[in-house]
Amino acid sequence: MEDEPLADAYEAGSRSSAPPVDAATGTALRFLAASIGARSVVEIGTGCGVSGIWLLRGMAPDGILTTVDTNAAYQDYARSAYSRAGFGPGRARLIRGTALDVLPRLTDGGYDLVFVDADAVSYPLYMDEALRLLRRGGMAVFNGAMVASSEPDGPLRVPDPRETAVREVIRRVREGEEFIPMLMPVGEGLLAAIHQEPGRR
Repeated sequence: MEDEPLADAYEAGSRSSAPPVDAATGTALRFLAASIGARSVVEIGTGCGVSGIWLLRGMAPDGILTTVDTNAAYQDYARSAYSRAGFGPGRARLIRGTALDVLPRLTDGGYDLVFVDADAVSYPLYMDEALRLLRRGGMAVFNGAMVASSEPDGPLRVPDPRETAVREVIRRVREGEEFIPMLMPVGEGLLAAIHQEPGRR
């Protein structure tokens, strides 16, 4: 699956401060997008375009990826990577800015899938935005879901804010009625959750 455009994106990503998802995670993203016939996807964390290519390959042929990042150089590279992977300029909308500034401007209930691969400390806030952005039957996917340590917090271990945030998101999707969750043990862990009508469990 790692053809030349994807391999180039992997190489660029490995040299950046935004490491790309691994091939197993990418394959899972492609599968998840295809499984719900995703036509409109939001990605938080463009990086050098690796996860975007995987998502686009799973999306409907006329689907549009909206991807958000603060780094203009990464987005310029990602735009080129999408083109070299065979996706025309109309298939991806790249927005530069912080996700918490950009996401509130996107359409309520207008998206099939929201993929989050960014600052883990903000994951609970991204979960709030995903609930608003997703249509019923849409899917939220969080990368790095296995970052939380199994070692309990205590007097000899200061809680890691990233781990605390990831645990909070996992707790919400497990205990709430808005999602049907699944934790996938690929890469750093993918937490996938289908957005449903409350009370359907």
